[in-house]
Parts: sequence; C-alpha cells; structure tokens
Amino acid sequence: MSAEYATFGLAPAMRAGGVLANGDYQVHRDFVDFIVNGRPLLFQLSDLDAVSPLAADVPPAIFTHHVRGLLLETEAPLLEGRHVIYGCPECEGLECGAVTAVIERAPDGGDAYVWRDFAWQTAERADLELNGYHGIGPFRFRGAEYREALGQLLTGGEPAARRRVLLIGARVAVLAKLAAALRTIGVGADIAADAAGVPPDELRTYGAVAFGRAVPAATREGVRAAFEGAGLQVAYVDGLAPIIPLLVAQIEHALDRSPSEQRRLTRLAAMGGSADVEITSTCRVQLVAYRLDRLSRTQVHEVFEDVLEPGAHRIPLDGKATKGESFVVARTTDSVLVAPIRR
Repeated sequence: MSAEYATFGLAPAMRAGGVLANGDYQVHRDFVDFIVNGRPLLFQLSDLDAVSPLAADVPPAIFTHHVRGLLLETEAPLLEGRHVIYGCPECEGLECGAVTAVIERAPDGGDAYVWRDFAWQTAERADLELNGYHGIGPFRFRGAEYREALGQLLTGGEPAARRRVLLIGARVAVLAKLAAALRTIGVGADIAADAAGVPPDELRTYGAVAFGRAVPAATREGVRAAFEGAGLQVAYVDGLAPIIPLLVAQIEHALDRSPSEQRRLTRLAAMGGSADVEITSTCRVQLVAYRLDRLSRTQVHEVFEDVLEPGAHRIPLDGKATKGESFVVARTTDSVLVAPIRR
C-alpha cells in the first residue's frame, strides 16, 4: 500500500428531488459528502444516485452512531470490517445496493486511517472480484485531519438543513399544487401573503422564499426586509411560470447548499434550437423542456438523457420544445438548473 496521504474533508451535498417528466417524484435528501483530495468522492463513482449515511434527516442517535463508526469507535456494521460509504437515497437498504469499503487504522502503526477495497455490495459479503471498484483507493488519511473533520459532526456540526420553503403569490391554486408537490419530495412548504409579523424563530426554519410572477415589488421588498431584519440569509426564487415541475426545479436549485465548485452541473443556457450544458464529472444528464400552450396547459418535452463526459456540451432542442414561452430543466442526480429558452 502506498504511504502517500490523501486529504480528507466534508461538505454539504444534496440529492436533488423533483417532479419527473413521467409524473413520478424523486425524494430530496440533504447529506454530508466525503471530500477526498479536494473532490467529492461520489463523483469518482460516475453515474451513481446515492447518499452518504451522514444524512440530515436521520435521527440524531443514528447519525452519531454512523460518525463514531467512521472513527472506528464502534464495530463495523458489515462483515470483514466494511462500512457503508454511499447507500440508496430512497430506503438506504443494503438490498438496493450500496458502496462499501473497509475502514481500518494504518497497518504500519502510523496515525492514519485507511479506506480500501471499495465495492458495490447487495448481500452479506462483498464480492471484490466481481463488484469491486478497482480504480478507487486505497486512501490513507492523516489521523488528526480525519478525526477533526468527523469530530465536528459530534459537537453540533451535523447538517441542519432548512428544508422548508415560504411560497408567496397571487394564484392560491397554483401555490397549493406546488406545496403538495414539494411535500411529496420531502420539502416542507407554507403559503402566505407576505412575511409581516412572522417571528424570527419561525423565519429561521425557511431555506428559501419563492415568489409568483404577479407578486408586487413592494411585497417582495417587505419579505426581504423581514428576513434581513431577523439577521437571516435565505435564497429567493422568482417563479418563471405557473408550471409545477419547473417551479420545483427552481426551488431545488435554491436549496442546494453544496459549494458551487463541487457540483456536477455548473452551467445551463438555451437559445434558439440548442441548449448549452457544462458538467464537471462523468454523469447522466437529463434535459426536459416545459411550456404553456394557448389554453395555459403545461406541455412537456423530454429533450435528452444520456451519460456525458466532463466539459461543455451543446444539445439540440426539438422545435416543439421552443414554441412560445418555454423553459428547459437540466438535471443530474445531485443538482438541477433551469433556464428560459431565448430566441
């Protein structure tokens, strides 16, 4: 094993929820990701839809148990000293498959922690020959750096995700549908005319505020002043159109707390007959276009879905997708971007 050290860190990450083109829902999950040598470890696993065990919505006792397991203060949950590094975002069950690895103290007696023998595991024992990630690891982390990063999670540093959104708009029926969709994917939502008189402790529970297109400027300014007066910073979303999947995607982007330099999807722009997408690691990218027809009905066009290599890509847009006022949503497993289709 190489004596070379890898750097270890932690950063907030998100599994992007959303209303999919086929009508299904994808659950929103906030979690802490492992940053190895400056990049999310998850990105080395290509097109994997998964979250770490350090998720914001697990009970505190279980969260603490996971952290202590990574610190080797408790027994490994799986045979042969293996730990779950990433699991299913829907159920976290091993039967759905999980990325596991052996975590141990450095065998040479040095003050280091080693992650090795990464594998895709669905049964009691991992089959390294058949399902091993042979190009990943082993990683040797300096003991002090490793313990400091994980130790912060034991002293109140666990992810305190604010997964509630304040919805403000004139069309109550649209807001009600939007709130229902958000709650279905695990994001709380409240509807209000403004934020006047709302106690600071309640405002603190919101991670974003979404405005409908018809909300007057004075109301927007009043809401911003209420949050600023309470000393709070939240994301503000200006709804592009009364299209529920589109608004959900905008809000998901606003709730993303991961550092911008550690996101897969970094740019989306659409003009005329094409969309420009930029990604930082190999992953599956989906593009869906939305528009309202003359009867205010939502029209959905699935534009593209495939695995792309890192870099900039230009993707053609079907003519049907660009009629009238139209928008495109780009999605990877961990992020989502929205852009109007300009002419």
